[in-house]
Order: sequence, then structure tokens, then C-alpha cells
Amino acid sequence: MKTLIQKYPVISILRNIPEKYLVQYVNAIINGGIHCFEVALNTPDGDKQIKLLKQEFKNKIVVGGGTAITKERIDRAVEAGAEFLLTPSSSEKIIRYCHDQKIKILPGVMTPTDVELCVSYGYDTMKLFPAGDLPLNYVKSLKGPFDQTDYVAVGGISLSNAAQYLDSGYSGLGIASGLVPDEYIINMDWPAVTAYIRDRLPAIMTGKYIIQ
Repeated sequence: MKTLIQKYPVISILRNIPEKYLVQYVNAIINGGIHCFEVALNTPDGDKQIKLLKQEFKNKIVVGGGTAITKERIDRAVEAGAEFLLTPSSSEKIIRYCHDQKIKILPGVMTPTDVELCVSYGYDTMKLFPAGDLPLNYVKSLKGPFDQTDYVAVGGISLSNAAQYLDSGYSGLGIASGLVPDEYIINMDWPAVTAYIRDRLPAIMTGKYIIQ
């Protein structure tokens, strides 16, 4: 996961996006410069959305399955073509299952105990959630004792505050509803989605954070 996050430090989180315009919305995001996506598996037919996106865009994107809290969800997501999974918490049974099945996973953590559990299974890149409810310097506190770990900030992140999270020590970001203004999606204004991301993405990136 470390290599994937280094290449794709911004993940667009797709939660409850209607299938009727899923492909158009994702295409607008790709044109804006983001190529990594998480489909929330508690979205109706989330696994089918993963399959649809992989069929439509093939190697142009990387697609993961989020909210992976049961083995059944995990199996369906992997079968649909999910290239990695994300969890909201550090459930040992889920972490162990993914470890044993050799499934790439970005496990959710918040406490040092969570981090220690993930490290014990060999995971050094984790999703810090809910990052927006924690002090910005919290990630540095975790990296003190766990100096080989990296974190993706999820929860309360937008393109408006993204730079400060990267500057604070996060290696990546997961952005859901904060990616673009709601009215762009409601109005299906896909050129506006592309322009909004394209205008803001370069400003939050440094030499280390380059979208390819």
C-alpha cells in the first residue's frame, strides 16, 4: 500500500453515487487529475459499481472497496475487481482475514493500540479516521513511537484543507463529499467537476505529491 499511496496520494471516495451517472462523474474526476477511487461497499450494489468502473476505465484507474467490515463484503469486492480494501476500524478478524488471503488493505486506525495491532500483521500504511476530528499534529504523535508507519487522512478532508494535512505529515488523503461542491453533482455539471479539481489539485501538491 505504501507504493500505491506514493503514486496516488489522493483517493476519491465514492459513497452513494447513483449508478446512472457514476461513469460520467468518475470520468470528470479522472480528467481533473485523480486516478484512485474507493467505492464504499455499503453503497447499494457497491461491488457492481467496482466491476463497472474496472470494465469502463481498465488500467486508467485504481479502484478499492471501502467500509470492508465483513468477510462477505470483502469477498464480493475482490471478486468484482477491487485492487485494495479499506476498513473504518482495526477489527482483528478482518485484518487477519485480509492478511491470510494476501489482500491489500488500508486498515482504519485512531489509537496507538490500533496502530500496534496493524503493525503486528505487517501493515505499515494505515487510514487515520476520523482525521478531521483530531488535532493536525496527532499524526506526528503516532509517528513518534511508530516511526516506520504512514497514514492516509480520511474524514473531514476537502480540497480546501488538503494541503495542511499533507504538510502535517500525512502521506495521502481520502476525500468524499468534500471533493467538489454538491451542486455540481446535483446538476450533473461534469465540466465544472473537472475544472474544480484541476484548478485546486496542483496547488495542494508539492514535489513529493505528484499525480501521474
